[in-house]
Amino acid sequence: MDFAEVTCPTCFEFFEVAVPPPEEQPAEVDYDCEVCCRPMVIVFNGEEVYAKGLGE
Repeated sequence: MDFAEVTCPTCFEFFEVAVPPPEEQPAEVDYDCEVCCRPMVIVFNGEEVYAKGLGE
């Protein structure tokens, strides 16, 4: 299983998330920050992984 590092758009802390298999991408996953617990969406588009706030 592959992991990717993302940055929380609220507290700007880094943490790792499991990357879905290529056949399940592109994907957007609802996720709560592992540091500040704020909700976000993690985007997996095959080339990059990033987090965005719910208002973005």
